[in-house]
Amino acid sequence: MKYIAPWWLPGGNLQTIWPALYARRVSGAAPAYQRERWDTPDGDFVDVDFLVASAEPPAQGKPLLVLFHGLEGSSRSHYAEAFADWCARQGIAFAVPHFRGCSGELNQGPRAYHSGDFEEIDWILRRLRARHTAQGGGPLLAVGVSLGGNALMRWAGEMGEAARVTSDAVAAVSSPIDLAAGGHAIGRGFNRLVYTRMFLNTMKPKALKKLAQHPGLFDRAALLAARDLYEFDQHFTAPLHGFRSTEDYWARASAKPHLASIHIPALLVNALNDPFVPASSLPRRHEVGHHVTLWQPAHGGHVGFTHGRLPGHVQTLPDAVGRWLLGTLAPTRQ
Repeated sequence: MKYIAPWWLPGGNLQTIWPALYARRVSGAAPAYQRERWDTPDGDFVDVDFLVASAEPPAQGKPLLVLFHGLEGSSRSHYAEAFADWCARQGIAFAVPHFRGCSGELNQGPRAYHSGDFEEIDWILRRLRARHTAQGGGPLLAVGVSLGGNALMRWAGEMGEAARVTSDAVAAVSSPIDLAAGGHAIGRGFNRLVYTRMFLNTMKPKALKKLAQHPGLFDRAALLAARDLYEFDQHFTAPLHGFRSTEDYWARASAKPHLASIHIPALLVNALNDPFVPASSLPRRHEVGHHVTLWQPAHGGHVGFTHGRLPGHVQTLPDAVGRWLLGTLAPTRQ
């Protein structure tokens, strides 16, 4: 991916904040979704938003692009709407599964979601594959953004050759595949003042609602005292999902050690000036398998990649990633 930020948008922080708030996401109207609620095997639910297609039915054999959102994201995140717009223009089916608690309604069980939840990814992808195939659809392609990308690559590495049964190709965008490096980076300086505060402003209230659902689930006072994601993970994410500590969670959930085990086409896109993901933590060619492609442009911030004149647009990212994914398919399957 050859990307150079516009001259009017210098630096990783501006390249992160501006596209999320001000850049154009779509070429026309905002995408319309149809929601399905799926009951999970453990008695909870997840909400999946499907892009409402045009009046004409999609051609048989067309791909489905599945997007796994980032921390506290949804189908209305700027990158999700940009991918939806791209899929609509390409005539490709599009779906956004929401991690538990991110669809606008708190989930019911005594758990939430986390960066390495490859079991949930596997269940969702298998169900989407079966649904899409039953409708006459073709290949299934998956993109994960930030947290969702780490979880997706964690799944691909865990599944190995078996991943081919479920997905034809995967991509991760701006994903902190070394969670310890990313976790420490977001807890320092400007990141701590801006991004950490933004995330905790929504994560803490959700955690307290979860405690009201399940009294005694965690230490309320410790959670309220958390001032960064390390402390939040220590008192909420780790214990709720079977990890001993933040360090244990970050180590076991990180996708980086598993990249050499991926056996389907996989793309990792990481800007070198991403405020959340230190460039020094990114994988090098010798650390990944031959199925993995690395795009590491100098600019782009965290899920930014704005292009064009002020206010710019964010359609370059889905176009580049989407075309790469389609390019992995045999000509007869596109």
